[in-house]
This record gives sequence, structure tokens and C-alpha cells, in this order.
Amino acid sequence: MVFRPAVASVILLSLLAQSASYGYQESGQARKLNIEIVEGEGAVNNIRQRMAREPMVQVTDENRKPVAGAAVVFLLPNQGAGGAFANGAKSLTTLTDSNGNAVARGLQANRLSGQYQMNVTASHQGQTASKTINMTNAAAAGGAVAGGLTLKWLLILGAAGGAAIAGTVAATSGNGNGNGGGGATPRPPTTVTPGTPSVGGPQ
Repeated sequence: MVFRPAVASVILLSLLAQSASYGYQESGQARKLNIEIVEGEGAVNNIRQRMAREPMVQVTDENRKPVAGAAVVFLLPNQGAGGAFANGAKSLTTLTDSNGNAVARGLQANRLSGQYQMNVTASHQGQTASKTINMTNAAAAGGAVAGGLTLKWLLILGAAGGAAIAGTVAATSGNGNGNGGGGATPRPPTTVTPGTPSVGGPQ
């Protein structure tokens, strides 16, 4: 067989072209998707007011770059603690924005207390990813609040008020005629209540 350089060159160029074409197809495939939870993980929703924090996720590719136009499905449990979207729907489908973000708007908590998981699925160009968001329904979100004071401070103020009443009773009791057994009338103890001036006995 006679070796012909021209024929060898043609074969080599053909192989290089096929290799380049294969590499282009590989690079043109859809990249792997990732779901990052931006808001909502560990949220406590107030079932008395039917309020719930709207979860938000970000969809990114394998290089952590935002993916716009990805379809995102938020799915709530059918039973037990959970909630619903508009018209009582248990699922919501939306698209990511230019930053790859998607928000589960219109979420309302049901009246059942407890922990639950919201399933999130994203899809784009044949690729999918999934994630779960852990949430809790409770009678009051973030601790009881009354008059701008948290439950902790209400307990502190209540204890201080009880001590003041006990001191006053101790100071005025012991005799029925106010003479205190012939001795000097004892001064009630000084009571300090957080956020108020000191209160003492008569001078």
C-alpha cells in the first residue's frame, strides 16, 4: 500500500472535526441545577393570624451562577400542619427571575400546629433539582408580645410587682391600730422595676 500524505491529512482533519463537534455538543448540554434556600428555612408561622413567611429560593447552575426562567414548584403537605396558596391550592408553580430567585407568594398557614416540610422542585432545559424547606406552625410566632414587651420582660415585671406588694403588706401588718407595737413604723423596702424610677418609703 502506497502512503499518500494528502489522504492522511484528510483523515486527520476529519477526526479533528469530529472531536471538536463532540466537544461542542458536550459543552452545549444543560448544566446541573442547584437550589439554595434564601428565606423560609426554620420559619415559625402564626396560625392564629393565618400568617406565614413566604419562602424564597435561588436556582443556580453547577458554577453557582443564577438560572433565569427555571420552573419552580412549591408543594405543601396534604394533611396535618401546613398551609395553602391562593384558592386553597397545595402547590404553586412560578419562574425564576433574572437573579434566579423564586418566591412562594400567597402562602397562608392552616390552623394545625406542628412541624412540616415544603418540597421545592426546579427544572430547566431537561435538568431538575429538589430541596425541602422545614417550617413550623405555632399559636404565636416569635414569642408572645403584649404592649411591646416580650414574655420574658412580662415575667420580670410581674415578679417585681409581686415583691413590691409583699413588702408593703409586711410593712403595714403586725398591728391593727397602726402603732406597730409602740415602736417606730418600719419603712417599706425599696423596689426597683426595670424601666421605672426607684420607689421608696416615706422620708
